[in-house]
Formats: sequence, C-alpha cells, structure tokens
Amino acid sequence: MRWNKFRIKTTTEAEDVICSSLMEIGIQGVEIEDKVPLSAQDKEQMFVDILPEFGEDDGTAYISFYLEEGEDKETVLSAVKEELEEIAAFMDVGAAEIEESQTEDLDWINNWKKYFHQFTIDDVLIIPSWEEVTPADADKMVIHIDPGTAFGTGMHETTQLCIRQLKKYVTDETVILDVGCGSGILGMLALKFGAKHSVGTDLDPCAITATHENMEANGINRQQYEVMIGNIIDDKAVQKKAGYGRFDIVAANILADVLVPLTPVVREHLKIGGIYITSGIIDDKEETVVEAVKAAGFEVLEVTYQGEWVSVTARKNSNTL
Repeated sequence: MRWNKFRIKTTTEAEDVICSSLMEIGIQGVEIEDKVPLSAQDKEQMFVDILPEFGEDDGTAYISFYLEEGEDKETVLSAVKEELEEIAAFMDVGAAEIEESQTEDLDWINNWKKYFHQFTIDDVLIIPSWEEVTPADADKMVIHIDPGTAFGTGMHETTQLCIRQLKKYVTDETVILDVGCGSGILGMLALKFGAKHSVGTDLDPCAITATHENMEANGINRQQYEVMIGNIIDDKAVQKKAGYGRFDIVAANILADVLVPLTPVVREHLKIGGIYITSGIIDDKEETVVEAVKAAGFEVLEVTYQGEWVSVTARKNSNTL
C-alpha cells in the first residue's frame, strides 16, 4: 500500500501542542524528529544498548503524519494549516512548512533477512530460521535467533562480551537473571552452557513475545526460562517475583546510566558469591560503572573490552557492605 507522507517543520517548543492538535482533528499516529536529549526516564525505558548521536539540540523539530492514498488530503491539510495558524498566535511554530512525499508499507522484520545471516561467536553458531547449519559447523553449539522487535541477535559487541563471560561462569547449578532480556539470547545461551534455570525481565512486552518465540525455536520450555515484564529497579512486585538471594549470576546488558541505579538492587537478588556481569557500557563510561559496582559492595573481577564497548564482571562476597 502507498501512503502520502506529510512532514511539518516546526520547533521543539511547539511539537507537543501540534501533536495534540493533530490528534484532535483525527490524525492518530505521528512521528517526531528532534535533537532534544533523552531524559533519565527515557533512557530507562529504552531496551536497546545503542543510543544514536544526534548532535546538539538546535530547537528544530519535524512532525510527520501519513494518509492513505484516496483519503481527502486537501481537507486534512486545510485543517492542519488552520491549527498551525491558531498555535502560531501564542507560540513560536517556526517555519511551519509542510513537505509532501510518498512512501510504501515495508515488512521491516522480514527485510532483516537481507542483512542478518548466521555467524559465530567463538564456538557458538547463531543462525536465523531461514538458514541451515552447514556440515562445517556441525561441531558448534547452535542457537536459533530471528531478529524482530526486541534487541539481541548477538551481533553487537555488548552482547558478545556478555556471552563470553557467561561461558566462563555458568555451571550446571547456575540460576541466572537477565535484566533487560530482549530476545532472550543470554538466558537461552546460559541454559545451553549448562545452567539449571533462567529468569528474564524487560520493560517492553515485545521482549516477552520475542523470548517465547526464540525459546520455542530452541526447544526450551517455560519451566526452564521464566520471563516477566517490569522494572526491577523500583517495582517491588517484580523484585519479589524474581526472588531475593536467589541467583548465582545476574547479567545486565544495558546502558551505563541504567546500570548505576540497577547495581545496588541487583546485589539483593544475588547469592553470596554470586557473579554480576554488566555490559552495554561505552568506553568513556567505564569508570562510572566500576565505581557504582564497588560502591554497591561488589568485588570487581574482570573488565573486558571489544571495540569501544566494556563489560564489568564482579562478585558479591557477603550480605553486608
């Protein structure tokens, strides 16, 4: 299906008011592009490791909306322009120019097939469902992951750092918690490395769906891997459900700004002697995370690197700081 796309050039000051006005005239979905820095809460809500660099906020914003071909665009555009004029009477709306273009529906998830192919991390083969294991890889550990709406195919350096640390520390008695589980790749690989049980938490419902789908593809049942939605940092219900003093390993492949408040919480969920594996740390945030880990009473065991990314692995040695 082809769509007509309309992109309004405006100001960051006016973007919320304009979006509300668009909804009032029946435009339900909009896209906002700006360079406003993410708040701490925004970052906490992200379930990806990588935040793009947008440069400094220049006060400009773009708001886009779409109409199906055949819709009465002239009537809609007339209403939009009228709303912009009314808002301009009490607020700076900038140029308020409307650019028109056409676009098509894209099957983004299936389009991943053009770019995502099987690859190895040491002796682990990560392979999507549309490819087959070759005889040359018959001796490798195989995990099936399809890219989808949740982060975590294993391609990114942060995930690979976590995987290598899990291989070092997982035993056949390990119960692991993966905070921000995404696709479920870390919890599933822990099970393949011999762990007894995995638990995953995530803020996004898509992560739970993706994890369950990937579990099914890998023959992992829901008695082996429990997943739940919620923010373990401040949600007491999630903390209680996950379990205090329960885990031999906690993995957290999240941004450094989230790891700082997460770390003292994680300590309460680890057994004495439990291992805390962090990643998602850009190199200039290494010291920030190391200090947070030490401040929470952990002993830092290793700091490992891949590209510009860092993983910090630590141990809980007692129940007191």
